[in-house]
Amino acid sequence: MYSVDQLTRGVRNPRMALNELQRHYYARTTRNATDGVDIPAEDWDALVILDACRFDAFERLSDLPGSLSKRRSKAPTTVEFLRANLAGVDMTDTVYVTANPQFYRIEHGVYDVEPIGCRFHEVVDVWQDGWDDETGTVHPDRVTRAALEAAEEHPNKRLLVHYMQPHAPYIGPTGRDRLPSRQLNFWESYKRGDLDVDLDVVRRAYDENLELVLDEVDELLDGLSGRVVVTADHGELLGDRSGPIPYRKYGHLRGLHVPELVEVPWLVYEDGPRPRISAETSTTEDAEVADDVVVDRLRDLGYAD
Repeated sequence: MYSVDQLTRGVRNPRMALNELQRHYYARTTRNATDGVDIPAEDWDALVILDACRFDAFERLSDLPGSLSKRRSKAPTTVEFLRANLAGVDMTDTVYVTANPQFYRIEHGVYDVEPIGCRFHEVVDVWQDGWDDETGTVHPDRVTRAALEAAEEHPNKRLLVHYMQPHAPYIGPTGRDRLPSRQLNFWESYKRGDLDVDLDVVRRAYDENLELVLDEVDELLDGLSGRVVVTADHGELLGDRSGPIPYRKYGHLRGLHVPELVEVPWLVYEDGPRPRISAETSTTEDAEVADDVVVDRLRDLGYAD
């Protein structure tokens, strides 16, 4: 059931109401999230997540070595992806290097959400010290550097590396020159028609973000040994008319299991000897971050409350 406030917002914002209708449609007609790829159970020594990376864009732009296939993600958004893959899972054999604050905000109760209950050997929150205030994101080179340091420091642990790109803000030439730096304002303004920006410009900015992070992943692959997988948590809608109600959609929407959001790349690359992996509880405690800092950075990345 919906509250009076929710119904009122739906009347005032027809697009929101349409999104909700489609979410319910896919909840009833699509496969359960358990049908998607189970990240912890897959065979990898290092797994690289490109945030909001569409399969078709990756296939078109990537020249990374390895074997590429298409897989189905369990979720169309990062929070749903983290819950579907990590809830209650023991990951003490893994170091998580991440540019995305979502895992921290869930596990530390920011927004009063229920914790996932996943334990890593260590979590390296690159978004804490590697944040760029000008662009409102973490640039991919900071993630590469942190991941290589983690691999050297923890040679017997699996490595989960979460880049922020190609997720907006768009930090390539087109994004810097033609689009606002804050993704939430951009998407909301674009959908309302407040911005005089052609959709082709948005798609070009997205491609440039992907190219930037692919260059960094290439460097990361050179520094890792063993079986490395490159994938995405979910895809991105770039004006696609997907779903039973064919209006243009943007970004990524909770519960909307359309192909553009749940079809993700799965690139497997093997080079050098595989490490001997062992689970071990870390004695390192996570650094505490003020809730308002976490919220501000999530907003810069386009996540609403």
